[in-house]
Amino acid sequence: MVQPKDLNPFESPQAFYGAELRRLREAALLSQEGLGELVFCSGAYVGQLESANRRPQLDLSQRFDAVLKSDGHLERLCRMVLKATKHAEYFADVVDLIAGALTIRQFSTTLIPGLLQAEDYARALFEASDPSRPADKVAEMVSARLSRASLLGNPTAPKLWVILHENALRMPVCDRAGMGEQLNHLAQVVRSRRVTFQILPASAGAHPLMGCELTLLTFKDAPPAAYVEGARSGHLLDSPEMVGRYAEDYDFARAVALSPEASLRLLESMAEEYSAHEHSTGPDEGVA
Repeated sequence: MVQPKDLNPFESPQAFYGAELRRLREAALLSQEGLGELVFCSGAYVGQLESANRRPQLDLSQRFDAVLKSDGHLERLCRMVLKATKHAEYFADVVDLIAGALTIRQFSTTLIPGLLQAEDYARALFEASDPSRPADKVAEMVSARLSRASLLGNPTAPKLWVILHENALRMPVCDRAGMGEQLNHLAQVVRSRRVTFQILPASAGAHPLMGCELTLLTFKDAPPAAYVEGARSGHLLDSPEMVGRYAEDYDFARAVALSPEASLRLLESMAEEYSAHEHSTGPDEGVA
């Protein structure tokens, strides 16, 4: 059973949902496990909803209303939570889980993860994913992504371990100035010891996580989870077998990656290449 934390129900729509779910459940004299059995989910999941660590789902909220006889109350609150969400729907659950995790392990083949992105890099990604997206919407999405990085400065922040394939650092997502800013920002975070960082060199060849964007999460009061993301979709997995398999794949990538010290040296070398190019290129040079 997930113990409820001290929750201010007026802190956010999600916190209000959690407080109301708990109130209705207790009024019905049901435990978290008992309610979970009636709506076909685990008691631990109910507890995560009540503590605002998980974002509610519409279909599950409808089942809660049916069991608790709450006349659509939780469905209406769920719609309010979903409307207030600033992240892609398939990723919103993961944002909540990351904030409450004990450890975060990430692997990426093509992109620098959101927690470590600089402004120009993040903006270029959002603009490329939808060229017709209005500038004000792009600015809102960039702000939401950058705000997540505050997690790294928190004394109680999860332990973060990131492995990036060399291609993720060499891909020119934005212009050279922006890429230089991004790599210098990443190097600064690594030097501050807020993340354990490794580079999987291209020379390592084939490996189990090829083409994969993976996040592995562990928690104090809940089973571990794995999140696998594609271009416009993501899958949150909590099956012990699947999470265990991805954890083994991650360990293999960690074993064949460069050491943290060698990875930082290579990262700093890449950043210097961008800086040297900027200093050697005059304002009138370049493509006409």
